[in-house]
Amino acid sequence: MAEPMLDVLIVGGGPVGLFLGCLLAKRGLSFRVLERRGSPGQHSRAIGIHPPALEAFRQVGLTEPLLAEGLRITRGLVTGENGPLGELGFATASAEFPFILSLPQRDTEAVLRRRLAELAPGSFCAGVELLELREEAKGLHVTTSQNGRPLELRARYVIGADGWRSRVREALGLPYPGHLYPDKYLMGDFPDTTPLGHTALVSLTGGGVVESFPLPRQGRRWVVHTGDQLSGAASALELTEVIARRTGLHVPAAECRMLSAFEVRRHRVPEMVRGRAVLIGDAAHVVSPIGGQGMNLGWLDAATLAPLLEQALASGGADWQHFERTRLRSARIAGHQAELNMAAGRPAGARAQRWRERLIEKVLLSPTAEPLLAQAFTMRWL
Repeated sequence: MAEPMLDVLIVGGGPVGLFLGCLLAKRGLSFRVLERRGSPGQHSRAIGIHPPALEAFRQVGLTEPLLAEGLRITRGLVTGENGPLGELGFATASAEFPFILSLPQRDTEAVLRRRLAELAPGSFCAGVELLELREEAKGLHVTTSQNGRPLELRARYVIGADGWRSRVREALGLPYPGHLYPDKYLMGDFPDTTPLGHTALVSLTGGGVVESFPLPRQGRRWVVHTGDQLSGAASALELTEVIARRTGLHVPAAECRMLSAFEVRRHRVPEMVRGRAVLIGDAAHVVSPIGGQGMNLGWLDAATLAPLLEQALASGGADWQHFERTRLRSARIAGHQAELNMAAGRPAGARAQRWRERLIEKVLLSPTAEPLLAQAFTMRWL
């Protein structure tokens, strides 16, 4: 028996695809979310949920469950080689959410999956891999493999939310211009043994930046710029030694909960919409994770896309050019900000380090700069 024509098929069941599914369920559209993985990923990866995303989540009843699970970061402390340079508070960034919510991505995805199951039971399909995408007169024909068995699906629109290695983008034949940065980082999650509480730390040292963010359940994430000092096989002990050398803070290496080395890249598609297929999230644009913008950028793509899909399905038309133009513009701005964040945290000689510290101290002490910085770091402009 042939599968019925769906309104929308979402390829990719990560945080962006799950949120889009919730939005479509609230609009009464027929859809499925296809996820290649057979079981949820356990890597914590992204941890920051910004105010614009929390506002968008309210549409589908996700804000309160996420707030209950996460930890609220209300300020950041910036230090240099010889002590504090200043603080940045987020009170002016949002009247309702004057903070960045810290929650590991695996926990965020779990909340999203539960909500999707409540709104549209059976819409999430795990273990499904996209094989072929073919355009038809009234929609798209999609060939997939579900746990090794062929599955043919048809939908009026297909959304690629399947990450930077997107099979949907590949099937559409779209290029993904970009580049890999020379910067390398090592991150790990540990119990929080610092006196910092709910405060984030950015330590700008000559050897490279050390960033630290509180996590729920008395945890803390540490991220260090390594350059070529450490390899991808670096140990938790090596990470904690770098932290101690640059900041003087002790982190218990034996209690490491997660360790990951990563490189940084930037990509952006020339077009997010081709025919009845749309790319969102990392399938359309990748920015450096330094600054925590990528996942939130994808959520805002989904929030902008959902009403357009509803409109297109109801009337046959939508302003896809405006969607593409504004979302690619946001990705371009996010990419530039991420580059500035990386540049500020690269290793520097003694003279350059002194100049950098004086500049940052002057900016952080300026009463006119803090509201602008707070808005930039909480993504109010996206």
